[in-house]
Amino acid sequence: MKEFLRALDTQRWDDHRFYHHSRINQTLHLISAISFLIAYSLLFVDPVKAALIGWLISMVTRQSGHFFFEPLGFDEENQVSNDYKEAVKVGYNLQRKVVLLSIWAFIPVALWLNPTMFGLFEAHTDMTGYIDHLGALWLSLGVGGLLFRTVHLFFIRDVQTGLVWLVKILTDPYHDIKLYHRSPLLLLRELRERQAA
Repeated sequence: MKEFLRALDTQRWDDHRFYHHSRINQTLHLISAISFLIAYSLLFVDPVKAALIGWLISMVTRQSGHFFFEPLGFDEENQVSNDYKEAVKVGYNLQRKVVLLSIWAFIPVALWLNPTMFGLFEAHTDMTGYIDHLGALWLSLGVGGLLFRTVHLFFIRDVQTGLVWLVKILTDPYHDIKLYHRSPLLLLRELRERQAA
């Protein structure tokens, strides 16, 4: 158990130090974490709503922080290249995220063009039916993405690495709130200092 927790701390530390330099990204992660906790609370009551919150709020804020506000060049603070960080990343690095997010963005189009989704659903007749089916598909994508990468890690690394990553991802909202709860205030302070300079 100690080894598992040590590996969890390492994955968390690597994620934080390599991918969360920007105060804006940290603030977006806080928003993402809070909305993920709301989605978690709805998961067994209203899974469609949970999936919509998870993808439209949590994932959009989280990933926009990575793609638009984190420096993608040489990491001066850690003295490593972006290629090194991408290779070290256990879970979804930026390249893998592009694939996952492309599938996510394609699903609404595919569902609109094929309302039964190849026989998976009865064709929706209104927007409520479309949104229900979309939420179910996005929930499946989220669960499938977690399970796929976990099992993939079993083969390319080892079982413990995969399980540690799965626990890390599922508990990231709690950890992000702990780490970044002060980020909005610190961001405001930094913005004021820049204006004053």
